[in-house]
Amino acid sequence: MSFPSPQPTPALMAEALTIGYAGRRGTPRPVAGPLHLALWPGELVCLLGPNGAGKSTLLRTLAGVQAPLGGALTVAGEPLASLGPEVRARQLSIVLTERVEAGYLTVQELVRLGRYPHTGWLGNFSAHDHAQVQAALVATGTALFAHRPVGELSDGERQKVMLARALAQDTPLILLDEPTAHLDLPNRVALLRLLHQLARTLGKAILLSTHELDLALQAADRVWLLPATGELLAGPPEDLVLSGAFAAAFQREGLAFDPATGTFELHAPTGPPVQLVGDGAAAFWTRRALLRAGLVPTAGPAAWRVTVPAAAGAGLGFWLSEGPGQPAQQHSSIAALLQALGAAWENPAF
Repeated sequence: MSFPSPQPTPALMAEALTIGYAGRRGTPRPVAGPLHLALWPGELVCLLGPNGAGKSTLLRTLAGVQAPLGGALTVAGEPLASLGPEVRARQLSIVLTERVEAGYLTVQELVRLGRYPHTGWLGNFSAHDHAQVQAALVATGTALFAHRPVGELSDGERQKVMLARALAQDTPLILLDEPTAHLDLPNRVALLRLLHQLARTLGKAILLSTHELDLALQAADRVWLLPATGELLAGPPEDLVLSGAFAAAFQREGLAFDPATGTFELHAPTGPPVQLVGDGAAAFWTRRALLRAGLVPTAGPAAWRVTVPAAAGAGLGFWLSEGPGQPAQQHSSIAALLQALGAAWENPAF
């Protein structure tokens, strides 16, 4: 088992970076900053934050697509602004959310474009270049439709093809803006797993922005958290969760984050408290069910108490409910438990 360790030179570094736009009459309109950032080889970093915080602006600035308003930005120890197009294309690849019009190109032909920074102006492909293209197609699951025109693809398929092109480019630094957009859940999970593996096994520095907060908390080696205030925080996801910084960043969005489960609360219970006794998977999912039913699960004493079985599953135990003026009842499933509690809740004595 190996863990990413800082290398002597970061793949990307920003010092006192201010990002934003030039407004009317050239007046600068800062979005965030000054930012002090470092992205190291071998790590996957997820850029998170509420809508409008400036995540896409930051990515575009780090890639050199958009000029910064101030500060210094270096790639592999060299100022980004001093790198010519070919050198820059060998150092970093980027996948933005903008739709790329590929004309009549097939998937394979579009992915092959990722190799041109390495093939020279003649574009002669070596065996290594062909192998890189094929590996990118296989890694992204696009080899199955490599000969289809890009114009016939769905948005999700097109997103995977653009990632394949970035992988074929084989740069030390990869920047991705919302790469999981338009993908279904299995493909979102597979994509983040692939990016994590690429960072670990090939030593690539990978930065991606995403709204997949739960998956990012699991996959990221570090999180760059950009709140609406523009003051970026960086660290392992666990530290940002336990410090309360993660919940605070999304508080303005009206979201309540539960650090005990790593999820955002969907429901706002209004019913009475229910003491929940037990642990493990059965307790976790029972708590979810109680919240959805409008009850307030608590570890402390309450008029009603629910005890979960030691193991969840058919025939492995019973849920036990106890309440004032009610005999203890056994329930073979969460559905039966909720039905019994619902009937009791309608009783004014509940």
